Formats: sequence, C-alpha cells, structure tokens
Amino acid sequence: MKKYILLSALGIALGASAQDISDVLRYSQSNINGTARFRAMGGAFTALGGDLSAISINPASSAVFNNNQFGVTLSNYNKKNESSFFNTYRDSKETVFDLNQAGAVFVFYNDDHASPWQKFTLGINYDIQNNFTNNTLAAGVNPYHSIGDFFLNQANGVALENLQTLPNETAGQLYMYLGENFGSRYQNAFLGYDTYILEAVQNSPNNTAYYSNIPAGTYEQSSYVSSKGYNGKLGFNIATQYDDRFYFGLNLNAHFVDYNTVHTFYETNDNPSNTSGETIREVRFRNELYTYGSGFSFQLGGIAKLTKELRLGLSFESPTWYRLFDETRQSLRTVRESTTTPAYFNDGIINVYPEYKVQTPMKYTIGGAYVFGSKGLVSVDYGIKDYSTAKLKPSDDPYFISQNEYMSEVLSVASELRLGTEWRVKNWRFRGGYTYEESPYKNTNIIGDLRQYSLGLGYNFGATKVDLAYSSAKREYNQSFFNTGLVEAPKLDAKVNSIFLTLLFEL
Repeated sequence: MKKYILLSALGIALGASAQDISDVLRYSQSNINGTARFRAMGGAFTALGGDLSAISINPASSAVFNNNQFGVTLSNYNKKNESSFFNTYRDSKETVFDLNQAGAVFVFYNDDHASPWQKFTLGINYDIQNNFTNNTLAAGVNPYHSIGDFFLNQANGVALENLQTLPNETAGQLYMYLGENFGSRYQNAFLGYDTYILEAVQNSPNNTAYYSNIPAGTYEQSSYVSSKGYNGKLGFNIATQYDDRFYFGLNLNAHFVDYNTVHTFYETNDNPSNTSGETIREVRFRNELYTYGSGFSFQLGGIAKLTKELRLGLSFESPTWYRLFDETRQSLRTVRESTTTPAYFNDGIINVYPEYKVQTPMKYTIGGAYVFGSKGLVSVDYGIKDYSTAKLKPSDDPYFISQNEYMSEVLSVASELRLGTEWRVKNWRFRGGYTYEESPYKNTNIIGDLRQYSLGLGYNFGATKVDLAYSSAKREYNQSFFNTGLVEAPKLDAKVNSIFLTLLFEL
C-alpha cells in the first residue's frame, strides 16, 4: 500500500531538481506547435493572422478571417538524443503521436455598413505548448566524482541521531518523519546512511560529519531519464476589424500541466577496497517526480495594413501564473563487498509538497509581412523575453528567495527570430520557415540556442483545406545528473523531426 506524506519544508526533491530553475524553464519555453501551415512557416504570423494557431501569438489574428473555420491537427514527433560523457557515446529515441491542435473561429459582420467596425470574431483554440514525452541515456567512466559525493553533501551538517531509527521504528517511518519535519535533504541523507553508502566519523548522536564507503578511483555511471506529459493552452479569443486596415484582439488563456519523470542512476566500481568499514560496489538510485497544475495568462495584439502589400503586427503576452503541485518517490539499492544481500530502501512512500507558484516571463513580439497579391508572401517575427524576471512563489519563502536570486543572476534576455514564406500555384501552397531562439542562460553551454527549419505543402479544395508540414529542430544541453556533489555534466544533442497534418473546414 502506498503511503503519502506532506512535506512542510519546500526544498530540493529527487536529489536533483524540483521547485527550482528547471521548473521555470520547463513551463516558460514553448515549441512552435499548432497547425501545419503555422509550423511550416516557422510560426512567423504576428503580422499575418488568418490562421488558428496564429491566434496563440497575436489575438488580432482571428479578425483577419472572412468565414467561420474549424481545424484539427495531428502530429508525429521523432526525438533523438545523443549524449557524450567522458568520451562514451549513447543515443536514445522516442516517437510520439499527438492531437496537437484543435480550434474554431466564428465571424460576425456588422449590419451597420456605415460603421467603421466591420466585424468581430470569437475564437477558441487549443495548442500543445510542449509534449514532454522523451527519454535520454548517458553513460561513461567518471574519474572524479561518485554518487557518494552527492549523499555526503546532503548529510554533512545533519546530526547522526536524525539518521538512526529508534527502537520499534521502521526505516519508512523515519523517512516520513524526516520529510515532514526537515525536508528532502534530510531524507536523502538518511537514504545514504541507511543503505551503507555513508559512515559517521564519530558514533555519537551529535556527529555531523560523514565519509563515503564508496572507494576512491573511477566510477562507471549511467543515467536514464524517462519523461511524459504535456503543457497545453486553451485560448478564448475576441477580436475586431476597424475600417479596412486595423485589427485588434484579446486572448484569455487557461494552461494545463501534467508532467511525470523518472530518473534512474546506476553506478559500479572495482576500485581497491576500503581498509575499514564497508565497501560499496553498486548503487542504483531511482527518483520519480509528478507535477500537475494549471495557470492563467492573457494576450493583447494588433495588426495594421500599412499599404495594400505591407503589414505590421504587435503582440504582448503576459506572464503565465501557474499553481503547481509536486509528488516525489525515491528508492535506493546498494551492493556491498562484504555480503551478497543488497541493502534496499523502497517503501513506496510518496512525498506530497504544498502548492507553489511559477511566474513565467512576459513576452513582446513585433512582426512584418509583405504580400505579393495572390502569388505569395514573406513574413518575419522578432520576439523578446527576459527569463531573469521569472519567479517561484510564495516569494517570502527563504528557499524560493535564494532560487529567484539565482535565476536573476544566471538567466538572461533571450530573443527569437522567425521567418516564413508561402507561395501559391493554382490550388497548391508551398511553404518554408526558419526559427532561431537564443538560450535562456547567460552561459550558453548549459542550454544552447535553438535552430529549426521547416517545409510545408497545402492544397485548397475550396471549403476544405489539407496542410502538411515537416520540421527539424536541434538544441544542445550540458546539465549535470545532480545539482550537488556529482556535478559532471554529459553533453546532450537533442534533435526533433516532426510531421504535422491539418484538416481545415470553412463553416
């Protein structure tokens, strides 16, 4: 039977990262998803409108529609992650099918033909901002640090009496007590001590210093991270057209988060045995994180036809205010040289954290487009987002204060460039796009810049349209397995090839 406990102290869960900078970036960044036409043209629609997914970046886009429209998009992602860790190379793959987008726009014309307000539109559109289904594998021989260094960093400073069970007290009961009263750092320290990774320097209740039973030398390490879930946005839109030149719109957005990740870390060694105490040969550390919640944001936008051919678009996206909940579960298994019986902690205890909040950065976007009559068009968007302004809340929590200060130091202003084009040959549409997005970090070695290329094809049957798009994106990452102790980071090249199919119907 699973046991649930509520952690009163917010802090580092999973022995890795939870309720920290990783959460902010996970929900602050979004992919160029949506309709196939939107994806094929690199999402450069701020000045164009007239597309269901364009509404998600500029709410004035719906006022460009002349007729009611309904659309649905299916997608296929092929994700490949190539890792390098101390000259050992691994790769992992994942294929994901998804209902990526669904929406509708309803157009209402003004019967008063003398009024400059020609029409208004109502729209609703759902887009997957991020599909989190993915897996990564990294492995190699680490000559510097062991998983024991992580547990040492967690345990040093913790009194030994907090890590030893009382008479008639089980390991699971002590683990729960530590979580409820001291937080996850103490739980990690207990896991290391309970499975013989750690040894107290002095066998005294007041001892606060420890050493590792994992002998010095080199360590064969592997890390496998499997994640799934999504971050979706449901937008409610209202827009209007003034005269023949101006369009204005507003979006009210509901956001949904469902994210699950499992990190399994495995380490072995054949280093010379310790002269005293235990010698640990194998460690298997498993951490699970489940995050769920919801959020709200709004957007304002406008489009102006400066000339018959030239258009300008502006949009503002507010921060998204998320209310999130975390649940974590851990297990740890070690094998000692002195016995064939493993030490194992796996009581199935689920740590339930109090509600916390994430405030993502706001975003400004400007776009321009030139329309060559009925032949085709080119468009460009430029967006800017200051990631250093993101916040974890409650803002008076001491842990969140330190995390917010850290984010303001290491995150930066990131710009985004989107280019798109479309050309018409009879009923056929030929499209292409390019996207460049800067890293949210000042140090781009942690997360690199994003580059994405796309192509698309469409056919207009009249009241029905079919669009197809292909895109290829690449980004590099250098992120450590743990945020303390074992800090060596594998290099990860993440590549995503995607196919989108959209069916559109004019109603």
